[in-house]
Parts: sequence; C-alpha cells; structure tokens
Amino acid sequence: MTAASEIHPKTVRGVTRIARNAKAAASQLATTSTAEKNTALTAVADALRANTDRIVAANEADIAAGIDDGMSEALLDRLRLDADRIAAIADSVDAVVDLADPVGDVVLGRTLPNGIRLTQTRVPMGVIGAIYEARPNVTVDIAVLALKSGNASVLRGGSAAQNSNAEIITVLRNAVASAGLPADAINGIDQFGRDGANVLMHARDFVDLLIPRGGTELINMVVQESIVPVIETGVGNVHMFIDSTATVKTAVDLVLNSKTQRPSVCNSLETLLVHEKAAKRVLPKILDRLDGEGVVVHADSDVAAHAPTTMKIKRVSRRDWAKEYLGLEIAVKLVSGIEEAIDHIRAYSSGHTEVIVTKDLDNADTFVAAIDAAAVGVNVSTRFTDGGELGFGAEVGISTQKLHARGPMGLEQLTTTKWVMMGNGQIRS
Repeated sequence: MTAASEIHPKTVRGVTRIARNAKAAASQLATTSTAEKNTALTAVADALRANTDRIVAANEADIAAGIDDGMSEALLDRLRLDADRIAAIADSVDAVVDLADPVGDVVLGRTLPNGIRLTQTRVPMGVIGAIYEARPNVTVDIAVLALKSGNASVLRGGSAAQNSNAEIITVLRNAVASAGLPADAINGIDQFGRDGANVLMHARDFVDLLIPRGGTELINMVVQESIVPVIETGVGNVHMFIDSTATVKTAVDLVLNSKTQRPSVCNSLETLLVHEKAAKRVLPKILDRLDGEGVVVHADSDVAAHAPTTMKIKRVSRRDWAKEYLGLEIAVKLVSGIEEAIDHIRAYSSGHTEVIVTKDLDNADTFVAAIDAAAVGVNVSTRFTDGGELGFGAEVGISTQKLHARGPMGLEQLTTTKWVMMGNGQIRS
C-alpha cells in the first residue's frame, strides 16, 4: 500500500472533498422521512431499468478489459452485468422500499426512579465507506441500503469495474437528486485509484464505518491499514458435513446446489466432509454429479476410490483445506464422525457458513452448538446465507466478525443507537 506521504496532494484533496460532502449529505439524510427516502429509492429502481443499455455498454468495456488482462472466469462472472441482472438489481431496490425503516425504532424504553424517561433509539451511522472488487452490483446494494438507513456512502469499486461503477453511480446520483435528496448521498472514488482507497481508509474525520468486500488479501489490507472502524465481510471457506444418516438424494441435491448454483460467490461450498460410513452410499453419486457439472475435485485416494473410473481427481494438499476457490473446484475429505468434522471445520473455517446434512437430531444440535460461524445450517444449501434469501432485501455483505454485526448485513446493521433522556429539571445529587 502506498504510504500516505507519497500520495499526490490532488488525490488527498479530491477524496477528502468527496468525504466531506458525503458527511454534509448524511446530516440531511438523518432527518429525512421514510417516505422521502422511499421516493428516492423508487426513482433509483426506475432509473436502473431506464438506463440498462448504458450500464450494459459500460460493463462490456470492463469485461473486454478483464478478458485481455487474463481475469479468471469466476471474477468475470462477478463483474458481468446484463439486462436480466440489472432487472434483478432494480427489483432488489424495490424490495428495500418495502422494508421497514429502522431509523427511529426504540430498542429500549423505561422511566427511571427519578422520573427521567429513557429511550435507546436507532439512528444512522453517518457516512459508510466501502472497498470492493469487480462487483458492480455491490455498488447498488450498498448505496441503496445506506440511503434507506439514512446514511451517505463513499464507494471504491476497483479498476476492473471502473466503467460500470461510474455509469451506475451517475444514474444513482441523478435519480436521488430528482427526488429532492442530495446527490452527494452516493459517491464514487474509483477515479482516484488505489491511492484514493488509502485516503478513504484514513478519512476518520468524515467516514464512520468502512466495509471491505472481496478476497482475503483485500480484506486483510483494509483491516490492517484503516484507521476508520472496519467490519470484515465475505471470505467464505464454506464447509458441508454429510453425516452417516443423511439420505442420498438430500446429500446430492444440497452439495450440487451449494457448489454449482453460483460458484463465484462467498456462500458457495468449498470443502465437503463425508462420514466414512456414508461414503459408499453417497460419494459415488455426488462425485459423478460434480464431474458432470465440470467441478474439479481435490481429494486423497480414499475419496478417489469412490469416483467414476473416468473421473480425474486432483491430489489434495493442506493448502486446499484453507482455500476459497470461488469457482468450479471443491476439496473432499472422509472423516470418522462428527467430532472429526467439527475439528476440521474449527481448524480451517473462515467463520462464514457451515452446514450439516443429517437425520440425527442430536448430531444436528451438537453441530449447531459447536460450530463458530456467522451462519450454521442443518439440511439446507449454503447458498441461503444471503440477505435477500433471509428477508433483509439487498445486503451490504456477510460479516464474519463478532462486533456490532454478524452474518448478512441489512438495514438494521447500518444503524447505531443513541440514548435520549427526557426530564423536567432533574439534577444529580
């Protein structure tokens, strides 16, 4: 990362100006009514649909550049926007309109013995910064959730999506302004490059919360470099344990959906653990289906013994157990029972999502109690760890830390609280 003293003064001034303007916009948003925010969000959804062709054209330029740069298919999939994806993004904005506004909710209320009426009330964070990679849909998700919860946003979406993000942010700012709210509620700083991200990470006077979304390297960099408070999100070394009692159909269906429905996202299955007593029943069909979907399997000879004769198995290494593939690859291991499965997950989990497939209620309870992750599932696809699927509308990300917010971060997680004391002249003795 570039040292702060080496950043061009023009970049420092530019990002600081944007952050300062965002703070001013946040002050206005803090007193904006739910109806006014919803009107702006409806305008955003309509504008996304109306400007689909422009957004797709900008995205095509990013895709072409990504292909020329040798970008992986997994990253290209995250980067790609088409008419259907933009329509789905606009629909998710409409869904946020329908969500309850958390601002003003009373978390706690009581009257103290001295007559003071005390309430703990939800209020916006203020200015939310985000640093992410090759995910233009995240630009909309964060901007929209921030706006609904009364926050302004400053977004750094990375050079790979620079054209897409620039077009999207222009569309969003114009839509918000058309509804009578400040355009500076939504801001992009991609034009300032990586140095701009550095300035954002040090803009503590103006930015209240910073959210990184991306791979391990990006998240670690932000956590280590930022002096703005950070919520870690997104790294998903996701496991599924097939217990000895699991039925074949359920096991096959859940593995296939978790791995192949959209392999480039953080809630995709990366490591499959199979009880050795279930291996003969379930592994041949799971491996055959994975092979048919083009999934590369990393495993040892014990697993390979259950594979179709035509299937090639890559020799697994210790590094594979800790890897987030984000593509059509998976590591598979036989375990002696739930204890070994839990030990393996504890050793390699990123704290995102872990699932057990079982008919044994005791094992299900043991797994849920023992596994330390943002989301733990029993007989469900790992793909359900998602704000939209869990009813939160769009999400800012999946928090894998334990402070303030954990799991899918929706509207409520973008607020904090303040204590309001209403009295009639009480003094402290």
